[in-house]
Amino acid sequence: MIDGSTTVLVSCGEPSGDLYAGALVREIKALDGSARILGLGGEGLRKAGGELAADYGGLTVTGLAEALAVLPRSLATYRRLVAGAKRARPDVFVAIDFPEFNLRLARAMRRLGVPVVYYISPQVWAWRPRRLETMKQIAAHVLVIFPFEEEIYRRAGIPVTFVGHPLVDLATPDAPRDAFLSSLRLDPGAPTVALLPGSRPNELGAILPDLSRAAVLIRRDIPSAQFIVARAPNLDDRLFAPVSMMSAGGAPVAVVESRTDTVLASSDVVLTASGTATVQAALHERPMVIVYRLSPLTYRLGRRFVRVDTYGMANLVAGRRVVPELIQDAFTPEAVAREAVRFLADPQYARATREALREVRRRLGSPGASRRAAEEVLRIAESV
Repeated sequence: MIDGSTTVLVSCGEPSGDLYAGALVREIKALDGSARILGLGGEGLRKAGGELAADYGGLTVTGLAEALAVLPRSLATYRRLVAGAKRARPDVFVAIDFPEFNLRLARAMRRLGVPVVYYISPQVWAWRPRRLETMKQIAAHVLVIFPFEEEIYRRAGIPVTFVGHPLVDLATPDAPRDAFLSSLRLDPGAPTVALLPGSRPNELGAILPDLSRAAVLIRRDIPSAQFIVARAPNLDDRLFAPVSMMSAGGAPVAVVESRTDTVLASSDVVLTASGTATVQAALHERPMVIVYRLSPLTYRLGRRFVRVDTYGMANLVAGRRVVPELIQDAFTPEAVAREAVRFLADPQYARATREALREVRRRLGSPGASRRAAEEVLRIAESV
């Protein structure tokens, strides 16, 4: 500590991590108003009172092959953060998800004598289990957000706390369905399908075109269907060009930026890329069709390391497949449309799915995850 104040270095590398970082920083500031927080993040971190040592923009991709394109920028950002840590002398380093980058940065922090708290830890239960050994070497404490993760780290001898999922507090709409849909010139009484194609540019390129084609097919079976595309911030307009094929077919469609929870709360069915959005949809108890597609090379390289037979977090938390998943070659417009139409046309099936998602919500923990995480971060910082 410098002059009695706590300095926290934070690193997150994508919109979901930035959302969690912002919530964490607000809670740290509430507990310790003199704390200084700086690091890698985005608007969420900055608006909460953190200092941006570097912006994650341009660093976020999915896949092994895709990561090569951002390697030069990633290395430059890594060096900047290490140099900044040498100057600022943080009391604790909080790594939030983003393991390809953060594990390396955490090693550097450990060498500098900075204790590491890993928040939203690597998914060692899904793939690359050897990362548990790395975590054991670098982490003073791990804060996990899914209930089944705690025992995995505990068995490995790694200090761990299940804090619950921060989205339990954060996944709240900013307007009721009727008012929101009316503001978009959509019909509050019409079947509404939400499209969540991901937050990374390469995700949108691989996923949005076929989701848009699926929407056209859904409209053929459900002529009254209307569509909302949830758009993550800081994305090029050209990535959303496929949306035009929906409107060209006469379907009412709106694109909404940075209001994912309101989009979800106002929908009847969700077509979503696998990832954080599946947890948000589960918290809103919305029937969903989970999709994902990587480049063929990345998929072939990564497939041999995958240890689970389901990908969507809603299904993993449930311990069974409660919503359909269409991954890689199974992800076709026809398959997506078929699953979505079933939700829209079969009220009993949709109701049973909502009940299963209600149990997923319960398993994600009680409100207050960000406060509990902040308390642990400050405890580690103060123990130095």
